[in-house]
Amino acid sequence: MSQKGMNRRQFLQTSGTAVAGGAAAIGAGAVLIGPDGAWALGTKAFDEHTALTLLGVCREMYPHDRLGDEYYARLVEGLDAKAAGDPGLAKLLGDGVAGLDGANGGVTWVALGDGDKLAALKQIESTTFFQTVRGHVVTTLYNDPEVWRQFGYEGSSWEYGGYLERGFNDIAWLKDA
Repeated sequence: MSQKGMNRRQFLQTSGTAVAGGAAAIGAGAVLIGPDGAWALGTKAFDEHTALTLLGVCREMYPHDRLGDEYYARLVEGLDAKAAGDPGLAKLLGDGVAGLDGANGGVTWVALGDGDKLAALKQIESTTFFQTVRGHVVTTLYNDPEVWRQFGYEGSSWEYGGYLERGFNDIAWLKDA
């Protein structure tokens, strides 16, 4: 590797091509930039490979075509923030990513095909790593008002008299769900 850091080929070989368009290491963390430049993910506890793998794991666990990677990147930032303050969690997540990578005959998890990624996750779904990531993703992703807008959910209605007074009969979105 040159003094300037990782070249494009090395980045693509180590991180997979479908998730991020660029990366820069900063101390123990990394900054990942979306392929279209529309989002960036900054980490403190995770290196770029761990962050990219977790982004892919989050998307594989809860795939939504309507959501771009920026929504999943925010999930990884949340995990990173928790891990930065909890060395045990940082170790659990780092070891979990290493375990996913080690289970595939030397092929990193992010480099696997979609069916193989899902199969690898199904094999570890009872582990603490999987359940920790799953718990974070399900509560954080579906409590995000920006995600709600992507699905056409208007949010809570109790303060407006409930759904009987606010769109109860408006189910035009149902055919798209």
